[in-house]
Amino acid sequence: MAPSRVIVVGAGISGLACAQALSAAGREVLVVERARGVGGRCATRRIGETPLDFGVAFLHGRDPAFLAAVRETPATLLEGWPSEIHGTGMPCQPEAFAPGEQRLGFAEGVSAFPKHLARGLAVRSGGARVEALAPAGAALALRLEGGERLEAETVVLALAPEQAIDLLEGFPEPPAAVRSAAAVLDMTRSHPCLAVMATYPADAPRPSWHVAYPERSTVVQLVSHESSKRRGSGPLALVVQAHAAWSTRNLDEPAWPDALLGEAARLLGDWAGRPTAMEPHAWRFARGDLVGKLAAPLWLALDGGARLGIAGDRFGPGGGVQSAWIAGRRLAGRILGEGRP
Repeated sequence: MAPSRVIVVGAGISGLACAQALSAAGREVLVVERARGVGGRCATRRIGETPLDFGVAFLHGRDPAFLAAVRETPATLLEGWPSEIHGTGMPCQPEAFAPGEQRLGFAEGVSAFPKHLARGLAVRSGGARVEALAPAGAALALRLEGGERLEAETVVLALAPEQAIDLLEGFPEPPAAVRSAAAVLDMTRSHPCLAVMATYPADAPRPSWHVAYPERSTVVQLVSHESSKRRGSGPLALVVQAHAAWSTRNLDEPAWPDALLGEAARLLGDWAGRPTAMEPHAWRFARGDLVGKLAAPLWLALDGGARLGIAGDRFGPGGGVQSAWIAGRRLAGRILGEGRP
């Protein structure tokens, strides 16, 4: 197989936005992703027939181009969701509720947005984990799990800072630009988030709110009333997400799902601790430091002519999905602006 001219490592929002812009401009792009699907924390999973957003509960922003891209998604848009908020605890993205910020959900789940961005792109997912990055003349070589090798003149790392650092630090005899990039990324860190998806019996009380932010819990950051996004008489569905500090302490504790549901029961009522079905998920690289924002995507010119770009939600204005999308698009602009074939 001939090398792709651009390889994007990571099929989260930033990587997909970058790949989509490059592809629209006529560049040959391959996206590689270790997970089975695209979207990163814009993730939706079904318990039975019920979809639950267990990473990002909703999208928000004020950038007109980003909002237009979201609204182009072929799915049932929920303008203003969540509008019913319970509690005055601190959201993971406080700017989501700032004046002028628009909030958007999808009845089918937030994964509809990254799936829309990925439409028409060449994406290899499910086991396409990049283990090493190395120079190869005028190109960069990527070694995938299992030993397969890919090459491209331009490589984009759209990963959590910790994951990108691992690849940069494994670079053979790293040049100054690579060492500097690793040092910059080391200034910002990710925090884990433990989450439980749960559905409940028909007689469970249905909350009147869309999202709850408990004031006095050191365990639960938010509870998303997922069934409030869906029409019909399906089961009550909640997603409970933990604070970063609690998630860090309990990440490797096998009993954390029961502990998280136990705190939900304390906050909401005993019924919340007795779901009919439950699935836990541990996000190891979930939320970034609020103070760890970086000015712009990194764009490195390496010896021999290869190029290396680094993007993600730390490299764009605002927070969360909007900043990831903007950073990916800005990096695509840098790549296209060089005028290389």
